[in-house]
Amino acid sequence: MKEIFIEIGRNKVFIITLYAWVIAQALKVTIGVIRQKRFDFRWLIGTGGMPSSHAAGASCLATILGLEYGFNSPYFALAASFAIVVMFDAQGVRRSTGKQARILNKIMDDVYWHGKASEGRLRELIGHTPIEVLAGALLGAAIAFWMH
Repeated sequence: MKEIFIEIGRNKVFIITLYAWVIAQALKVTIGVIRQKRFDFRWLIGTGGMPSSHAAGASCLATILGLEYGFNSPYFALAASFAIVVMFDAQGVRRSTGKQARILNKIMDDVYWHGKASEGRLRELIGHTPIEVLAGALLGAAIAFWMH
């Protein structure tokens, strides 16, 4: 079992991809603190925000595999396809879910004030704007080039 963790620790592709995710999350928290002038722990572990750590990790993985094995390799093709799905989901489906949550929360507030509902609020910051996804993708690719 110990050998497995040692091998994972030596996996350059995995470690660089993990760094990209951590750097994106740290930037997201920093930007949140600057904008809101307060710290919110949910920024550290939550989804949404600038830049997209999902996009950063996925694009870093694709880029580092392209650099390691060639941009015509099946590894790059697999990772790039995965990155496209992740980024589409981050800015499309999850963003729409966040908009729906915002609308439902407004409805719940309206109903609550009339004394007819006791349901909890839904999370609204779920997805990313296209700019947040693009920033994350560029950050991830830059980290891959920088650390390769």
